[in-house]
Amino acid sequence: MDVRLPLTSAGLCLALLISGCSPSDEKRQVSLKEKTAQFEKSLDEIQDSKLKGAVAELGGSLLLLERAQLKLDSKPVETEYAEDALAVLKHYATPQALVDTYINGLFVLHKDSSSDYLTDLQPVFPFNFNIPAAFLFPHGLEWQSVTLSNKRVIAFQPEWSETDPGIQLSPSSSNLTNPDDLTVTYPFIDGLDVENKNQPQPVSLQGKVEVIAPRRLYSFDLTKKDVGQTRTNDNLSVTLLTLEKNHAEIEFNNSAPLAPEVSETPLNPLIVQAKDTTGQFLSRSGSINETAAQIAFYQKQLAEMQQQKAWSETFEKQLDEEQQAFEKQQNHHYTKVYFDGTIETLEVSVLDFSTATVTRKDLDLPVRRLDRNTTQKTIQPLSLPVVVYDDQAPAWLKGATLGEEQLKKSVTISQSVDDPSAARIEFNHLRSFNDELLGTSFSPGDSPVSFFTEDSSGKRDEPIELPPEAYEVDPLRGSITYDLNLFPETPGYVVGSMPLFLATIDKKTIDAHQLPKGLELKGNALVVDLKLFPAQDWRFFAKDDSGNYLKEILSVSHDASAEGPALFGVHYFYGQPTRLETYQRTDLATVQYGFEVKLDKADTSNLAQ
Repeated sequence: MDVRLPLTSAGLCLALLISGCSPSDEKRQVSLKEKTAQFEKSLDEIQDSKLKGAVAELGGSLLLLERAQLKLDSKPVETEYAEDALAVLKHYATPQALVDTYINGLFVLHKDSSSDYLTDLQPVFPFNFNIPAAFLFPHGLEWQSVTLSNKRVIAFQPEWSETDPGIQLSPSSSNLTNPDDLTVTYPFIDGLDVENKNQPQPVSLQGKVEVIAPRRLYSFDLTKKDVGQTRTNDNLSVTLLTLEKNHAEIEFNNSAPLAPEVSETPLNPLIVQAKDTTGQFLSRSGSINETAAQIAFYQKQLAEMQQQKAWSETFEKQLDEEQQAFEKQQNHHYTKVYFDGTIETLEVSVLDFSTATVTRKDLDLPVRRLDRNTTQKTIQPLSLPVVVYDDQAPAWLKGATLGEEQLKKSVTISQSVDDPSAARIEFNHLRSFNDELLGTSFSPGDSPVSFFTEDSSGKRDEPIELPPEAYEVDPLRGSITYDLNLFPETPGYVVGSMPLFLATIDKKTIDAHQLPKGLELKGNALVVDLKLFPAQDWRFFAKDDSGNYLKEILSVSHDASAEGPALFGVHYFYGQPTRLETYQRTDLATVQYGFEVKLDKADTSNLAQ
């Protein structure tokens, strides 16, 4: 939840205002509800549609801001960890080197489609942009056309047209997991069986990209003793106004003017991260980016709007001039950032856009065919002129040494009683690398379960005798389903044991020049003989001379036939491996997780009598 004015229409704001908050903030919540009711009433009294829209947008944004502040202040402080948002940049000597890697590491995959009339194209980016600030620098990517195997060029259009009789290139509407995907749509000819493979195939994708790199990034490390102090480095300065248990208020300033290249570009030059006493980064729960003075200014503008009878160009000009004059007085930027956990240290990083480098490039990317499973014997090359590291690998690979007690402590239990005839208890645990190597040879053993009544003091009482069909235990999915229709008494507790599975994993490190039989490096591709290294038992990670894990681009399984056994697998990396780490599952143990769960109460009024 990162809140910045002006935000959105009042419709969204008022929808968000409906949710409740903690008892300690009840008075603020009541006040907010009263303000919301008054605001809605004042909107109904405005006749001029343009004025009404402007009041709704600004007033709704102010209410949403207040609601967000209340929600952030009342949220319990529960520790959650996140990744280092700047890890990617720390691998490259300059911001421009990161930009070059982003552009030169982009390629396009031809994806399998279940339709004879569609071909999907997947742009593959070298970085995952799931960090709080997404990609660190302002950027834009625009697709223009696709060239087909018959040399025909199909222009990109923003959406598929039902009335266009020709071949079309448009964003994919069916793939929500890859929103950057594109689809080549072939015309449907009624009564004619036309297979996709007989259509001209996409050969290359054209577009253009622009990325703006800042002059530099500078980080300030701050603690409680820095409260009230201003830290400066050349033209950048940061002031820590407050540092509380789970939030901090910060002012920052760049005394140098913005580079002309970014003068009209919306920027987010500040990245605030926090660590707790363990030295791990805390996840962000949200931020407020308006000072009290800014909020007061917007409230004043809202009051001026509400005094008007109708919208006019003169009034609009007056508001614009007031806002411009106010913004000129704002020499410093402000943010209040909340974290999921107790703050020990802050890392405040500022992107310096006093000078900027704009990189523009016309793209003409070949469309590559690298299916996840193929019967081809030939290994397709996929060598890209970039090096990208996998910063998530070290944390992920800690799961290779997961112990029994760690596994038990990670279990969470959830209940669903919406349907009393199929009430459900689920035992889940945080997925780790260990889960990836469990294989399929499970032996869950017995999963004893007993239901009990609850006494008048809420404690566990007598066991309930039940027919076998009253409940079902699914040990492999970690769930218990029970039908209250078949219970002679209302259950209050369930006691039993649920199996968990723990792999024993053997790790080895191998020099790339001394690989054993069955492993071979061909450039940036690791070729694995799957008869000697079965996929369900083995995993492979690569490092280069820096000691960092190389990010895997993708992997391909080469099979004897569509239904036949896998012969060999190929793992492609962004960079040249010099060392391999192999992880082999050597054993699989069943861990019994004993539990006593107090059952949620279900609405049994509609149960069969």
